Order: sequence, then C-alpha cells, then structure tokens
Amino acid sequence: MVTVLERDSELRRRAWDVAASVVDPEIPVLTIADLGVLRDVVLDGDRVEVAITPTYSGCPAMNMIALEIELALERAGFRRPEVRTVLSPAWTTDWMSEEGRRKLRAYGIAPPQASSSRRALFGGQAVACPQCGSDKTELLSEFGSTSCKALWRCKACREPFDYFKCH
Repeated sequence: MVTVLERDSELRRRAWDVAASVVDPEIPVLTIADLGVLRDVVLDGDRVEVAITPTYSGCPAMNMIALEIELALERAGFRRPEVRTVLSPAWTTDWMSEEGRRKLRAYGIAPPQASSSRRALFGGQAVACPQCGSDKTELLSEFGSTSCKALWRCKACREPFDYFKCH
C-alpha cells in the first residue's frame, strides 16, 4: 500500500521533472535545471508551486520561462500551477550543472568557470575557446548576443565565440 507521504513525494518528483524539462528560450540546448534556475517545487493539496531564480534581475527570458513551466505542468495534469520568482539568494553560475556546462561548450558557447575567482572582475580571466580548446583568447566586448554573455575571440583558430558570464 502506498502511503500519502510516498504519493506526495512521487507527485513532487514528477512535477519537478516536468518543470526541469523546460528549456531556456535564449539558449535552447539548456533546460532551466541545467542552468540552476529551477530552485524548488512544492505541492499544496492539488496546487503546485515552482520557484525560479533569474540569472540576473531583469532577465527578459523569465516571463517566458514562467509561462512555459505553467503550460508544461498543465499538460502533465497538474492543476493551478503557480510560478514564483525568488531573488535571494541571487543566482550564481556555480548553480549551473556540469551537464549544462558540457551542453554550452558543445553548442559553441564557452561555459562559465566553476567557482569564479576575483580575477574575472579585473580582466585576468582565461577563457578556453569552445571550438578548438585553446586558452589563447581575448575579450572583444562585455556585451554578447544576450545580456548574460560576453563576446570573445580565439587567437589560435580566430573564431569569435560567446562566453557565459560569471555571476
């Protein structure tokens, strides 16, 4: 016989898996779980509440992500899903999964370095090229194709690439 606690745990895991499958509209190879944006899933009776944290305040993708979470949960049979934005603690690239970093690299975006040091604040950062792997790279612009990326160029293969900024 399945207890209420086991049933609720199974439902929570199912709701988590559904929400975790939502992709980032700006980087469609990453799920919100890969990014570390998905923070929590809570069941309250027949209601499910999902907590997400934006990669930075004002991220334009968050409204779309919240809508996609609600739609995915409704399609999976969860009634009255609610998405809540949590700003504290602030998101950090350290929350990104290793799988997410691998997916970024395969997509041609240099992933953020785990546990970034203060060197990134003062321009002493070495970023490996996602195309050839060389660390002989240079920053072209702090502003890349989206607000969370910077534009870099590899001095070895001469290819430009985005770098997912550390936060």
